[in-house]
Amino acid sequence: MEEERRWHWWQRAVIYHIYPRSFADSNGDGVGDLEGIRRKLDYLTWLGIDAIWLSPIFRSPMADFGYDISDYLDVDPTFGTFEDLERLIADAHARGLKVILDFVPNHTSDQHPWFLESRSRRDHPRRRWYIWADPAPDGGPPNNWRSIFGGSAWEFDAATGQYYLHTFLKEQPDLNWRNPEVQAAMLDVLRFWFTRGVDGFRLDAIWFLIKDEELRDNPVNPEYTPDQPSYRELLPVYTSDRPEIHEILFRMRQVANAFGERVLIGEIYLPVGRLVTYYGCPHRRELHLPFNFALLLVPWEARRVGAAIDTYEALLSPDDWPNWVLSNHDRPRVATRVGEAQARVAAMLLFTLRGTPTIYYGDELGLSDVPIPPERRRDPLEQTIGPGAGRDSCRTPMPWDDSSGAGFTTGEPWLPLNPDYATRNVAVQRKDPRSMLSLYRELLILRRAEPVLVVGRYRPVPAPDDLLAFLREAAGRRLLVVLNFGGHERTFTTSRFTLRGQVLLSTSLDRAGEIIESGLVLRPNEGCIVALRE
Repeated sequence: MEEERRWHWWQRAVIYHIYPRSFADSNGDGVGDLEGIRRKLDYLTWLGIDAIWLSPIFRSPMADFGYDISDYLDVDPTFGTFEDLERLIADAHARGLKVILDFVPNHTSDQHPWFLESRSRRDHPRRRWYIWADPAPDGGPPNNWRSIFGGSAWEFDAATGQYYLHTFLKEQPDLNWRNPEVQAAMLDVLRFWFTRGVDGFRLDAIWFLIKDEELRDNPVNPEYTPDQPSYRELLPVYTSDRPEIHEILFRMRQVANAFGERVLIGEIYLPVGRLVTYYGCPHRRELHLPFNFALLLVPWEARRVGAAIDTYEALLSPDDWPNWVLSNHDRPRVATRVGEAQARVAAMLLFTLRGTPTIYYGDELGLSDVPIPPERRRDPLEQTIGPGAGRDSCRTPMPWDDSSGAGFTTGEPWLPLNPDYATRNVAVQRKDPRSMLSLYRELLILRRAEPVLVVGRYRPVPAPDDLLAFLREAAGRRLLVVLNFGGHERTFTTSRFTLRGQVLLSTSLDRAGEIIESGLVLRPNEGCIVALRE
């Protein structure tokens, strides 16, 4: 069909986000690795995903678990070898799976050779590869910029008498992307991996890439309250979302385009009106998919979720492709935020909206955040911001079975397992036709069988009370999606069209084939997909 031929793989794909330390451990050291991921590729193809995105696996001192890179062109021994990555890419491709790596362009590790040279002396050629500045007249930091991870964004280097900038940890010095040499070196990193078969990159913290050249103070945030992190005391006007970033992203897109069907995905926490500017202009395209975190951040109420969807859809140009995320490695899991019953509704929403969905590993099991005892906490935010600020709870090991290490490891897992792993694991849920895992798989099977769910138009439908309803339409095919966000039975009716059809799927997995003649009754916390007929 001509309509289908024009869609790129990343528009039709379902992306599966893997936190490598926690997915599968092949050597018993308690930490997940590349070989462990390779051995689970058959599970991922069974589930029905199309691409895997790996959080950073490059060589790193692990101050921030891989987001502090000391060599962009090699694999950290924690995860295996360069050859392990090559095998993983080859075996994934053999199964029709794409591989997306995590690229951290804003900063390096303070152990990267570039930074070691940069801090060695003021007149070193690499000095301008990072952002250095003289102390303020009182000897303190050059300005008021704050680190997202707590405290000043400036660290004093006594040996050279200047401060260097770090938007995150002091072990993560910011690169100076205004320097053409930095741009050239980092674009070469993309080329290096594209040449070796990588299908795309998720670009970490991309909206921080450029800072104000004059190092002006950030203004005070008038809406700041003491219960918020100290970083929010200021508005990051001069440290993020700077206009010059778009030229750099355009250059990254040119590199990706030179290798054919590749994808660039950007981590961007900005208001949606700013987010969509990162797609670029019609003739100067930038990111293929600026990550849309609306479903991750919006209060879980039908009206609020519907408004967020409609606002986003209205802001997209015909050239822009939507995308959706429910969880990630930095935020509480969806089951923690909305509860397990609503997590099923959220899954149906994720896979029926227009655009590319991303699954966070373990969400298909209904995993919740795992309480971490103080002595087992590993996230540096526990020290830099304070107890409870860490992200360990949403990064715990994937439970594969009910064995002592949950099938994740034969050793001691680097973080605690979910307490209910004996009953909440892949092996158990694969046998249960109504489990969360079965729901995810059925949704993905339906998504493949119904092109309208992938490329069809999205049209919201007015709905009462706690209901959210919309149509997906293409080539004469119309699917109605109705989701009950509440804990009470609701009946959906409409005067917009004739409500007559057949249930294709319910979040309860027990209504397929049911004929609908007028109203659609939804049980508490239930969603339904109905194929309409005229």
